[in-house]
Amino acid sequence: MTISSVFSIDPVARRVALNGRDPAFYSNPNAVYAALHAECPTFYWEQQKRWYFIGYDHVNGLLRDRRFGRQILHIASREELGQPAPLPHLKNFDLAEQHSLLELEPPEHTRLRTLVNRAFVSRHVEKMKPELAELANRLIDSFEKDGEVELLSAFADVIPVTMIARMIGIPEEMGPQLLAWSHAYVRMYMFGRTREDELAADQASKEFADYVKTVIRERRANPRDDLLTHMITTEHKGQYLTEDELVSTTIVLLNAGHEATVHQIGNSVRVILESGYAPAELFKDEMTTERTVEESLRICAPVHIFERWCLEPAEVDGVSFQRGDKVALILAAANLDPTKFSDPLTFKPDRNEAPNLSFGAGIHFCIGAPLARLELNVVLPLLFERLPGLRLTNTPEVKDVYQFHGLDRLELSW
Repeated sequence: MTISSVFSIDPVARRVALNGRDPAFYSNPNAVYAALHAECPTFYWEQQKRWYFIGYDHVNGLLRDRRFGRQILHIASREELGQPAPLPHLKNFDLAEQHSLLELEPPEHTRLRTLVNRAFVSRHVEKMKPELAELANRLIDSFEKDGEVELLSAFADVIPVTMIARMIGIPEEMGPQLLAWSHAYVRMYMFGRTREDELAADQASKEFADYVKTVIRERRANPRDDLLTHMITTEHKGQYLTEDELVSTTIVLLNAGHEATVHQIGNSVRVILESGYAPAELFKDEMTTERTVEESLRICAPVHIFERWCLEPAEVDGVSFQRGDKVALILAAANLDPTKFSDPLTFKPDRNEAPNLSFGAGIHFCIGAPLARLELNVVLPLLFERLPGLRLTNTPEVKDVYQFHGLDRLELSW
């Protein structure tokens, strides 16, 4: 199937017709992004009914532009904006999202982020390096002798959820259940979600929240040296987090702290194996490893879309927006802007150009970026060092969703 059969572009009207559920698109979105960069980097996506930006400067600028924000109901009512009432069957999901760091604007966002940020700064995260390496080696030990592995379930799924659970103070044996809740929860962010998806996400939200509340009660009675205890006991300008804020923050940290990294580990292994580069050269020292990781983040980012509300009248790239309009930024496409990156569809580990936007920018820059980068810089070299001759056994199976770009299966042998 050719790229032209997947979508159509009207560059004059800046209109694009594209089915986000088409396998020809979500299995290779970079090819579509390249065509859009060539003809229409700012466009109205007919099926999604909003404007999208993929140019690097526009995406970077809009992530920082305070005329746009992640929430709108703090300055206008649903009635004013013509928004429908909340759906009753999503009350648990909406409650979990109500105090999410990803969905708030200052001053609430500032207060919550200040309380959490200390745990994620690089100097604190770096201390986790030995236990991260121990976990990765232990997992590799469990499948090294087999000569083959499905990497996502045996490795990529386990590492991020285990590390973020340890950091927060959730028993790591809860990992499989946390993954199940998270997978149901994040389907709310996907194109073409069904009512069945919504009901599953709401049920997962209730069970997730109920579990977190039990851990909060236990931590109040028996404080520990973990992030949850820190969030419970630390005040900011005389205020402590409420239980609802604690629950929302814990859920978003657990979800965001592993979901994207799982996909990035799989994406990175695939792109490295398909690149033709010798892994020993890509990971020969710390600086080379860092560049390899950053290039993999650029060319196969796991999170594609980040949406923002227009908070006041604004014009961007000749498009006028009013308060209550929603705009969408495609981070992964901005990483392929040919005005910033030479030969952008090619994996070039020695690239030294613009920083990738895979973790966003501005006040909502991913708080877990230092942890994700540490995980990638530790586990990727270990994997290729421990399993010389690593190769793809089958064509990787791509997830049938778009906003999180990753694999369902990655079968390897050596």
